[in-house]
Amino acid sequence: MKILQNLLGKGSVIGAPAAGELVSIREVSDDTFREEILGTSAAIRPAEGKFYAPADGKVATVFATGHAAAITTQDRAEVLIHIGLDTVKLKGRYFTVHVKEGQQVKKGDLLIEADLEKISAEGYDTITPVVICNSDRFTRITLAPGGPVAQGDVIMTLGK
Repeated sequence: MKILQNLLGKGSVIGAPAAGELVSIREVSDDTFREEILGTSAAIRPAEGKFYAPADGKVATVFATGHAAAITTQDRAEVLIHIGLDTVKLKGRYFTVHVKEGQQVKKGDLLIEADLEKISAEGYDTITPVVICNSDRFTRITLAPGGPVAQGDVIMTLGK
């Protein structure tokens, strides 16, 4: 991880919220994410249904449906983790939330569990965008190259 961080540069580090495959945001079929309307993004094709805090910070938002959460890091990056596409339509089915708004979290704390098999069986794509919603606040955002990632691996660094 240290070598990858050196390659990505100095700055705030955002870890993978889940194990899986890191892919370009261009592989996400939803235009809002693919066009980075909400901010600079990467995406993970999760290998398992556990989603963890990508950095130390505070839970800014947990959607009532459990399909997404946002963390404000100690460096004030606003990181949105959106589990799947259009999964809000599941109305909370297959999601278990383990945190609440305002809660302090450490990198690696469990945020949400999702039953990926059941979500997929209902026809939803489980690709998970990771968005820096206030990316304009950073002078440089460096994304890790795609490929397999373990939960917590560095997927982006944010420089000021």
